[in-house]
Amino acid sequence: MSTTKKKLKKEIIKEYAINKTDTGSIELQLALLTHKINHLINHLKINKKDNATRNGLLEMVGKRKKFIHYLSKKKPNDFKKLAKKLKIKN
Repeated sequence: MSTTKKKLKKEIIKEYAINKTDTGSIELQLALLTHKINHLINHLKINKKDNATRNGLLEMVGKRKKFIHYLSKKKPNDFKKLAKKLKIKN
């Protein structure tokens, strides 16, 4: 991972972490996954024939869908706030 990616990941962790030592809460995982998905979507707009990336993107979208379902059932209020912040549908 390059240093700019590490810095960006640290910024996302700082923004969405529940507490200082949080590295794996569902909210944080959803935020990181959403960022990766948005990055891959932009990549695929340029490289339309990159099927390996497309398959990875579909896998990530499926994983995010499961996270969204879990969070919307367990913590509906937190999910609404996070969905608004990340600009994702429920």
